[in-house]
Amino acid sequence: MQKEIIIAGFGGQGVLFAGQLLAYAAMDEDLEVTWYPSYGPEMRGGTANCTVIISDEEIGSAVVRNPSAAIAMNLPSLDKYEPLVKPGGLLVVDSAMIQQAVKRTDIDVVIVPATRIAEEIGNRRMANMVLVGALLANQEILPLDALKKALEEHLPERHRKLLPQNFKALETGATYEKEIIG
Repeated sequence: MQKEIIIAGFGGQGVLFAGQLLAYAAMDEDLEVTWYPSYGPEMRGGTANCTVIISDEEIGSAVVRNPSAAIAMNLPSLDKYEPLVKPGGLLVVDSAMIQQAVKRTDIDVVIVPATRIAEEIGNRRMANMVLVGALLANQEILPLDALKKALEEHLPERHRKLLPQNFKALETGATYEKEIIG
């Protein structure tokens, strides 16, 4: 099993944290993992993405041309990564930030209003966790409990008060009645 995931959005949306959390959870599950972040020099408001590869075998390269899954948190990310997801792969889209329809019909597409859900939870910065929950519910990568455990073990002390919101965001994303296309 090898899964390549790209998470992309604006700086400040928690793109890199979401990828890092997936990487920690995979390591904690004794899987092979790479986490490759990329962001513009402007940080907040600029583009950010990261590539996470999770495998039960040695990983040959951290570079991914056609991921098996992608999360698009904004329109530029959808435009860039929709064409790259491999046929039969999964694209998770935050419909609260992206009103454009997905064009491809050879991939599974999960549409979740993640930013709106995060605002209802009480913190719009939890949209990344809503989308990760939706990703895990729609593609066999890691169990949701592995992400919760990674949050507990790797979240910096100054953010530990946010654990309940993070858990709720993951669970809501995983169980939300999503619009699934494909």
